[in-house]
Amino acid sequence: MGTLWTVRLAELPDGVKLEQVQHGIEQRLLEINQLMSTYISDSAISRFNQAPAGTRFEVPEEFSQVLRSALVMASESGGMFDPTVGPLVNLWGFGPAARSGTPPSAADLEQARARIGYRKLEASVDADLIVQPGGLYLDLSAIAKGYAVDALGAYLDQLGIHNWLVDIGGDLRARGSKPGGVPWRIAIERPLAGRREIDSVLEIHDLAVATSGDYRNFFEADGQRFSHTIDPRTGRPVSHQLASVSVLHQECMEADGLATLLTVMGAEEGMAFAEARNLAVLFIVHEGDGFKELMTSAFRHHLMQGRDQ
Repeated sequence: MGTLWTVRLAELPDGVKLEQVQHGIEQRLLEINQLMSTYISDSAISRFNQAPAGTRFEVPEEFSQVLRSALVMASESGGMFDPTVGPLVNLWGFGPAARSGTPPSAADLEQARARIGYRKLEASVDADLIVQPGGLYLDLSAIAKGYAVDALGAYLDQLGIHNWLVDIGGDLRARGSKPGGVPWRIAIERPLAGRREIDSVLEIHDLAVATSGDYRNFFEADGQRFSHTIDPRTGRPVSHQLASVSVLHQECMEADGLATLLTVMGAEEGMAFAEARNLAVLFIVHEGDGFKELMTSAFRHHLMQGRDQ
């Protein structure tokens, strides 16, 4: 899906070799890519996107699982998270094609906006059968990487490996601890373009962390920054003062999708959405030349737990 992965293991069970584990990890990633990567022309999702109007498409189980979650998020957010936003992502140069480095024209923007809308997707209750209405382009990049993290974790569990950390494109999930019982420690970056600084450090225990922000994947034109997170309501990159969102959750797929959703919402609306659902979220907001932090009650609880242990 156009990003990098890392897996750290604290131990290997007797009879399990590192080469075997690596091969299995790479095989799982190939399988998931072949289902849901828009970077692969013959993946399942690409075949749906290229299908003529009226095509009924039987969705493989893992694909349907991710699509179901994406559609639930779309419904709960009123379309601020939208798995059909692909035409806009591509138009702004954040998809598989090479980036132009310039904003699209108003005419091109309106054409792309006319193609999106999750309600246009006719799907069975289990999302195992979907119909291409014509020109609809699914893009699950905002949630599928998180699913891949969960899938690798499940594979490691099956091998009897109980202490691991999986990272795909900055979406992470940890199980157990490092050697010696030391907790896995995750750094949340201060959202600065061009350099890396640590904002805070979390100790995570059987949790996933996903962060979405405006400071890594963006381009600038005429003195304005355009980030990779697209607001489906406007068809344009988000333009509020929210710099990054970090979400803690039991499942990385959920954390991944929620981080994008809350980034589109912005700090004020996102905080209300997260508190109402008892989500553990850290918002870092631009304030003058610096930043300020806003965190939900659940996130503060996790911080306090980490300090007490």
